Formats: sequence, C-alpha cells, structure tokens
Amino acid sequence: MQEQEIAVKEAKAMLKFARISARKVKIVADLIRGKDVNEALSIVKFTPKASSEIIEKLLKSAIANAENNHDMKQENLYVAEIYANQGPTLKRIRPAAKGSAVRIRKRTSHITIVLREKE
Repeated sequence: MQEQEIAVKEAKAMLKFARISARKVKIVADLIRGKDVNEALSIVKFTPKASSEIIEKLLKSAIANAENNHDMKQENLYVAEIYANQGPTLKRIRPAAKGSAVRIRKRTSHITIVLREKE
C-alpha cells in the first residue's frame, strides 16, 4: 500500500536578532508550548518577565499570519512549536582595575513560533 502524506497547515512567525538572551526567552516559551493561542496570549500578558512582551508581539504576528495568509480560524489554533536559538553575541569592553579590561557579552536570540490548527 502507498502511504499518503497529509499536508498540515501551519503559520510561522520569526524574530531574529532580538536583544535578549535565549535563556531568558526559553522560560516563557516553555509556559505556552502546546497551549491554545487565546490561553497563551493571556499567560504571556500576565507573566512578569522581560521576554513576555517580545513573545506576545510575536504571537500576535503569527496569529495574523495564520488568519490572513493561510485562512485559519483563531479559535482552532494552538502553539505547536516555539523555540529560541542563540544569535550572535555583541562583544563590548569595560575598563577594570589596574588598566585591565573586562569583556561584556550582549547576547541576542532568534525566536520562532509555529501555529497549527486543531483537528
């Protein structure tokens, strides 16, 4: 027998070079993975973390992509995947004692959200 592949509709939103550490983003990302989009929005809205504002904006963008580009209904959507990878690190130098210098690492991250429809 021949196996047929079922095309799964999915909407994606990406943010590259976000000026926040991927480690900080992953804390909030773990809270909303697998949840409905409405529930995920309310969780992100009331989470007192620096990355929650960024993720909320990105989640709204993914919802808009799903509705406008893929003809999906918002009430059927859920967060299928969300991940934050490390981006390039900006290296800065700060003067320290005895004429030495200390390196400051300003980390960036790439955040991706994938939404799918429930069946």
